[in-house]
Amino acid sequence: MKILNSISELKDVPGPVFLAIGVFDGVHLGHRAVIERVVADARAANGTTVVVTFNPHPMRVMRPENAPRLLTSTRHKIALMRALGATHLLVIPFDREFADMPPEEFIRQLSDTCKPLREICVGHQWSFGKGRAGNLELMKIWGDRLGFDEIGIPAVEIDGQVVSSTLIRSAVERGDLDLAARLLGREYTVLGTVIEGDHLGRQLGFPTANLSAHNEQFPPNGVYAVEAVCREKKYRGVVNIGIRPTIYDKAGQRLLEIHLFDFDENIYGEDIEVFFRRFIRSEQKFATIDELKARIARDCEEAHIETRELLKNEPACDSHPKRS
Repeated sequence: MKILNSISELKDVPGPVFLAIGVFDGVHLGHRAVIERVVADARAANGTTVVVTFNPHPMRVMRPENAPRLLTSTRHKIALMRALGATHLLVIPFDREFADMPPEEFIRQLSDTCKPLREICVGHQWSFGKGRAGNLELMKIWGDRLGFDEIGIPAVEIDGQVVSSTLIRSAVERGDLDLAARLLGREYTVLGTVIEGDHLGRQLGFPTANLSAHNEQFPPNGVYAVEAVCREKKYRGVVNIGIRPTIYDKAGQRLLEIHLFDFDENIYGEDIEVFFRRFIRSEQKFATIDELKARIARDCEEAHIETRELLKNEPACDSHPKRS
């Protein structure tokens, strides 16, 4: 997938150009319906699909105090969108200047740069531009003037609920990963980059990797049996999410630490995608370090058993959506 970082780069994309536009946080079933429609239309017309998204999440700029945790960071979205068949991804830097752009100007820039622009596809309630004044009706007016089609994809419902990033985020936050998976059309995973920690896990006899998760939403604090993908290989392991109350008297930073079984490599700076297989226990404070070490050993034993049994009965993990 070719990554573009400005609207001006669309001039080099072979036409006709078909655009799917949205924040696409989570790349859930509703988002997939938008992207898959554009991919299909572009193939039928021998055109080029470009997925257009924004970084950071618009709420981080417009109302940072209310900005949500992400379901997928930009680097996570790239992997998911590639699996859907998109050949180009335009990541528009979202800042205050861009937020203040009138919606008509945004449409005109896209039309003037693409050679030619054939289609814009969005969710049916998507709004954009200054004051969120842009919508499907406005795009239809400008599409008639400038010669492109506008497509609004209806909401997708699962179990009587409209699929949305907000609904999925809520499910993950309370630990309902089965519901999150149904709404996503894939397993919920966290993609993080390994960062330097305090090496406490190694001192306890269970070396861990601390993950910087790029503002992605964590499930509830606790210990989980997991599978993880690193360097395109799959490993079993155990994850602790929380503040490590046995070590620190005061509430510290919430961390995701992963211990991979039968693994001893330097992976600082590498990405790891974590698949949560089974919740083992809530985070708790132990009276002594020895009690903590004994409990970690039991956690690892349980995670070994859980993931071994799951591997017997399940196909290889794959968070990426399948192409229709």
